[in-house]
Amino acid sequence: MTTLEIKGDWNIIKGSLKQKWATLTDDDLQLIEGKQDELLGRIQKRTGETREAVETAIKDFRAALAA
Repeated sequence: MTTLEIKGDWNIIKGSLKQKWATLTDDDLQLIEGKQDELLGRIQKRTGETREAVETAIKDFRAALAA
């Protein structure tokens, strides 16, 4: 997954992430600007999910947008 892949639908995905993991803050989600690894790490830390689970959730949100 690349930063460009995430950025394309970021505003929509951001809302989905906040619904799935309510512990995320707006500050957490602002990290997308060139800091994908840090964003994924912060989601992991706040939610206790694995990196793979976080990446899968983001991919699923993107797939839902494309449908």
